[in-house]
Amino acid sequence: MKRIISSLFSYRLTSAADRQSRTSIDWWLFFTVLPILAVGLVTMHSFTDSASFAAHQMIWIAISVIVFFAVSRIDFQFLRSTWVSMTLFVLSVGLLGALFVLSTATRGAHNWFSFGAFSFQPSDFAKIALIIILAKYFSRRHIEIANVRHIIVSGLYTFVLFILVLLHPDLGSAMIIFFIWLGMVMTSGISKKHLLAMFVIGAVTFMLLWSFGFKEYQKDRIRTFINPLADIHGVGYNAYQSTIAVGSGGLFGKGVGYGTQSRLKFLPEYETDFIFAAFAEEWGFVGILILFTLYGILIWRIIQNAMLGATNFEVLFGAGVAIYFIVHITVNVGMNMHLLPVTGTPLPFMSYGGTHILSEFLALGILSAMRRYSRPAHKDLVKNEFIGPQ
Repeated sequence: MKRIISSLFSYRLTSAADRQSRTSIDWWLFFTVLPILAVGLVTMHSFTDSASFAAHQMIWIAISVIVFFAVSRIDFQFLRSTWVSMTLFVLSVGLLGALFVLSTATRGAHNWFSFGAFSFQPSDFAKIALIIILAKYFSRRHIEIANVRHIIVSGLYTFVLFILVLLHPDLGSAMIIFFIWLGMVMTSGISKKHLLAMFVIGAVTFMLLWSFGFKEYQKDRIRTFINPLADIHGVGYNAYQSTIAVGSGGLFGKGVGYGTQSRLKFLPEYETDFIFAAFAEEWGFVGILILFTLYGILIWRIIQNAMLGATNFEVLFGAGVAIYFIVHITVNVGMNMHLLPVTGTPLPFMSYGGTHILSEFLALGILSAMRRYSRPAHKDLVKNEFIGPQ
């Protein structure tokens, strides 16, 4: 009798814990994003002609937050299925291919589907699809990742998306796609000799792209990165002005709305590509430290959630999401401070643009949904994850 009561009591505690985990959201994660969104809106709104940007962005933020909470209630265990991940990958390839036919070129680039006042950029969601298919692939094979065949196969998935995005052309998104693959391969346990071989292949690929793939303006951006003062009134203008804006902020900044580089139109694209420079000019070094702290907490919470994954798929998906944000932040801040070439990469949750905000909240929503079944995996589940049929 005592054993029966003890078992029932234990079952109720376990069931209650399961119910709580199935409805839980990482509020640290969510509330860390809110101030980042807020300073992005304030930076956009602090210049008189940017008020429409802030209002338009608020609409996208509202939609994205709704999507985040809706998605966090879905059971995403179906993503472990091969046909689901492959369907998402094929859909991404199809949308990227359709851009060449159905989109209108903007400054020579076919990056968006336009729907009146709104536009949709498939490359943002292609990055999430890539994380899903790589997490699926490596979750079943990461115990044999030392086999170079798996690096090549996963690289082929990435190469298809990379080339399609590069041909639009969108060098920034192509770089993000490459670094997502590189980060997830390294997370999966690649050997040092294969890592060296990858860098050699990367160097050869870069030389081929320089000779046959890059547009002339993309080559100009790389030349400007090497020698920015060679043409500060031409292709080097953006990088030069963003560097001035960041440095002029000093310790405490010039104050909201008093950033001269942005207000006097010296700094271009200060609501999108160079919003970090505009923010740094207004908020100074102290503001940058606060912003980096918020991003640090965001990455920390993503990694913490990843480590609680029920199977290797959830762990690798969370790692991919962390890499996704780390690369975006590094590339955007790097180009604003002239540490990296200007590539048009948005700063997560700050830069103007609806598609990247929506995709970022979608990634966090899927990660939060996986918390609902984040518990030690049963040995049969682990076995199926590696060798079982899907």
